[in-house]
Amino acid sequence: MPYFSSNIKKSFTLCPHLARSKVERALYFSRFFWYSLFRMAELAIIRTGGKQYLVEPGIKLKIEKLLAEEGAEVVFDEVLLLSKDGKANIGAPLVEGAKVKGKVLAQGKGKKLIVFKFRKRKRSKTKQGHRQKYTEVEITSISA
Repeated sequence: MPYFSSNIKKSFTLCPHLARSKVERALYFSRFFWYSLFRMAELAIIRTGGKQYLVEPGIKLKIEKLLAEEGAEVVFDEVLLLSKDGKANIGAPLVEGAKVKGKVLAQGKGKKLIVFKFRKRKRSKTKQGHRQKYTEVEITSISA
């Protein structure tokens, strides 16, 4: 179970429509507020497929396709930031010895996108479809 959804402080209004001021509403939608609320969480920022993801144990995410079968374990070595017990370890560029382990849940294709190119006065048009392949991964552990 992700740490974010289970441990929520009761002292702050957590519904944006019940916010008492514009500042409080802006704070609700602020990413930094939520991460500072749960500073004690075990977090990591990993890089895979040319993108960076903020992960914690128990979270599921869709990443660029990996060559791994369903049920296989994957290890992400490119850890850019590691946070445990409120202490952040920032890599330059990577944190040495840090690994994030995950389990492949599914391989799939995203929604279909239409790429349509039309060249006026040239009698030329092109219609092409694209479906991006992805791998769904559940993060199991973060180790330093």
